[in-house]
Amino acid sequence: MSSKTIVNKLTENSRSGWINGFIGVLIFSGSLPATRLAVIEFPAVFVTGTRASIAGLLALCLLLVFKEKRPTKQDLSSLIIVSAGVVVGFPLLSALALQYITSAHSIVFLGMLPLTTAIFGVMRGGERPNGAFWFFSVIGSLLVIGFAISQGLSASPIGDILMLAATILCGLGYAEGAKLSKTLGGWQVISWALVLSLPFMAIIMFFKLPASFTAISIPAWIGLGYVSIFSMLIGFIFWYRGLAQGGIAAVGQLQLLQPFFGLILAATFLHEQVSTGMAGITAGVILCVAGSRKFGR
Repeated sequence: MSSKTIVNKLTENSRSGWINGFIGVLIFSGSLPATRLAVIEFPAVFVTGTRASIAGLLALCLLLVFKEKRPTKQDLSSLIIVSAGVVVGFPLLSALALQYITSAHSIVFLGMLPLTTAIFGVMRGGERPNGAFWFFSVIGSLLVIGFAISQGLSASPIGDILMLAATILCGLGYAEGAKLSKTLGGWQVISWALVLSLPFMAIIMFFKLPASFTAISIPAWIGLGYVSIFSMLIGFIFWYRGLAQGGIAAVGQLQLLQPFFGLILAATFLHEQVSTGMAGITAGVILCVAGSRKFGR
């Protein structure tokens, strides 16, 4: 294979990675507003167990239909990390956080996801971004943290701490899943992670069943359905494929766009107030992802 062919193939993979990553971010942008809709009427732990159980059953069907081979023993440890990060950790902690804070406020924390994903990409995936990349990633994260502090953490310290922990676990799950996707496949990684956690999450779902469903509104059901099918399964198919193709740290910067789309959804469907500060911080982190893309190559 000639050097020109190799370069063209790498360029094509990079382009495909950014496209798949962008689709994944668009899907994930609706996660927190949809979770907010669900936890208003469903218990947060029930939402976590149910979304993972529904997605796990769908994933099991996919694996059986396509007769996918089972992961090796070496893959199991990585799948456990993925499950702990994106199947259990982030959904549970963010759902608990949304009982204390609005989805618009929680979305701003997602601005730290590119940095946590990049850090775990170095630790778990062996990537080595340059200094300019880290500069813009850190600036973007500091903007987010500064905004949270300026809003007064004493107003809801529990919600902010839960969202911070959720963001860290999510970054770990993203990086570990992306690394494993290179050998196991994008949709296969999230599918096996969901199946691995299915027994545990199904037990949680049944133990936390509400006493009655008669008073549950349609928006709450829609929110639960969205996070179960799109946030928990379909979004990850595109996201892990994009990270594997374009690089964990590079494509991971697309997550800085997620607060922007999420704030629009929160304002449109939940009628939550989006302050000038929130919009300003979102614009700032978008500039940071553009800078890391341009100067951090």
